[in-house]
Formats: sequence, structure tokens, C-alpha cells
Amino acid sequence: MHVLIPALHRPVKPTGVCRHAANLAQCLADTEQVSQVTVLIGAWQQDYFEASFNLQSPKISLVTVDINNTSLSRNRWFVFGLPKLVRQIKPDLLHLSFPFPFIRQWFEVPIVSSIHDLYPYECPENFGYPQVWFNRGFLKQCVQGSDGLACVSQVTLQSLNAFFSERPTQQRAVVYNYVDFSDIKIKAPQKLTDGAVSNFILCVAQHRKNKNLDLLIQAYADLLKKKAIAEDMQLILVGSAGPETDALHDLIQSLALQDKVIFLSALTDEELCWLYQACSLFAIPSSTEGFCLPLVEALSWGCRVVCSDIPIFREVGSENCVYFPLNDEPRAGLRDAIATSLMSPSPDPLSKTQTFSKQNTAQTLLELYTSIR
Repeated sequence: MHVLIPALHRPVKPTGVCRHAANLAQCLADTEQVSQVTVLIGAWQQDYFEASFNLQSPKISLVTVDINNTSLSRNRWFVFGLPKLVRQIKPDLLHLSFPFPFIRQWFEVPIVSSIHDLYPYECPENFGYPQVWFNRGFLKQCVQGSDGLACVSQVTLQSLNAFFSERPTQQRAVVYNYVDFSDIKIKAPQKLTDGAVSNFILCVAQHRKNKNLDLLIQAYADLLKKKAIAEDMQLILVGSAGPETDALHDLIQSLALQDKVIFLSALTDEELCWLYQACSLFAIPSSTEGFCLPLVEALSWGCRVVCSDIPIFREVGSENCVYFPLNDEPRAGLRDAIATSLMSPSPDPLSKTQTFSKQNTAQTLLELYTSIR
């Protein structure tokens, strides 16, 4: 089977969607049933796909598209350019790594789409208006046009079913993201080598409203003020810039935390794993998530974890996290949860359970593919 995975995406630095596409390619290439995986990217993505992701399998090939990196150019290419490429390379199946617009009747192969979340419906403030209307339209078209939908969690599948009724001929399945750092040789992020950083709280999240990074910064400031944490403990926020970036910097300045909060982005796996291994605690206070791969990554490294008490974190983190409520004084709840967790011993690394293994992801993908071919 030859699977084509479009991952042509706006960011000029690696993001979660790009990692998802790379992970799809890696796990499929490890199976006997898949003979070839073609990953489609923009020319501006080539450097980081080659440098940041382990795509060394002879079954995996990268195809680059040289167009302007604008929303209009990308979406026009999805509608008009992708069908031409599919007819040219003749894959057996098309797996969209994220929802984007396409015209179903222009494709003769089965189409599967990864559904990461329902943010355009559940968290429209992530996008703002009128942009969210376009995101909703693209998501709706993608859901309705796909033969199979691979949801990254049970929570995402439930949300999908709530907003979109299932067609009799459409297959929907939960296909968990997986963690595999078995061949990683960790190293400190280049941006931290100029100064020693040994005591820090870590959060990995884009600068979006639903991530509640402002809540984390405020709780961190409270802990410093109350001397509930060591004076030298810093807060490291790893994630790409977004709609909340300016507000976060303003908040940090108003709290006089410029020397305490460090922003990082576009890290390699080696650098990210160093942060997981070295952090005193991992915190993620989101109001909603589709999956949250960083949570699984942190648990796999044996981090102390504090997170908001939302269904997806219970699904992913189970009893391995310290939870705080978002509906009852969340700032105080997060602050107290961090202080309590820091006083507890570090947990053992989460074993590579079948749920979040590369083998399980590949198997459930193949079962979904088989059901629509």
C-alpha cells in the first residue's frame, strides 16, 4: 500500500501538526502492509522536516511544493494542485494530517483525515472573527468529504459526533498519538547554553487562549511572592507564537517576571527531551484539548505533572497527574497543586503502554484503512 500524507502547513518551524504527520509516516513505514509513504510539504518546511524528524526509512519520501506561503496560495493548491499530484503519483490512499479544503469528486482514492480537535466550534476565540468562519467551513467540508476520520482521542471522537452526524458509509475511529524517544540523545537547548538553568517549571503549548498560559504565569508569580517555591525556580514556556503572545509578554512585564520566564520554540526532539528530563515539574492548565501529546511525553520521562481537571487529561493522564479544577478559583487551585506536587517524590516514567505505542497506532490506522478500501 502506498499512502500519501499531505502536511503542507503554514509554520516555518516544527509544530504539533508537523510532528503528527511525521509520526504517521514513521509508524506506517514500520509495517509490512505499507510499501511506500509519501509526505507532502511546503518548500519552507523541508529543512525542519529533514532535521527535526527521523524520516530515515527507505519507504518514506518527501515531496516539496514550491508556492507562496500564504493562506490563499495554500488553500488554492489543496483544491486544485493536490488532485493533480494524486493522479500523477497514484497512491492507494490519501491521509490528510489535518483538515483542509478539498473537492471529493476530484479524487479517485479513499481519503482519511486526522481530526485533532473541534476548536473552531468549541473555542472560537482561538481564531477570532471572521477567521473562525473559514476554519469551521474547512473542517465541515473535510469531515463530510472524508471516507474515514482518525480522531486522536475518545474525547475528540465524542465532540466530533456531537457536531457532525456520522454517514452510514463513513468510518470513524480513535487513533492515539504515540511517543517514541527510544533513539534520542538528549542535549540542552541551544538558547539555554549561555546561562545555567537547572530549576524550572515546564509547559509545552502554543500561545492560544485555550492553553491558559496566563493562568500559569499568574500562579507562578503567586508562588514566588509567597516564597512557596525556590527563588531561583524559573518558568519555561515552549511553543510557537500565536494570538496570545503579546498579551503574555505584557502580563510578564506587569508582574516583573522578565528575568524569570523563558520563551522557547522550534526545538529539536533532543532539546525537548532534555527539558522533560531536567524540569522540576510539568504543568498544562488548558481549558480544552484534543489530545495533548506533550502530556504523554512528560509522563514518559517521569515528570511530576500538574494539569487542569478536564476529560481529555483524565483520559490520557489517568491517575498519574495532580489535577486542579478550572471552575473553582483556578489560580489558587493551580498554585496549590504545583506547591503540593513539588514536595512529592518524582514518579517513575510512564511505561510505554500499548495505548500510546507506535505499534498500536499503526495497527489501528491499518484497520481504519482496510475498512474503507
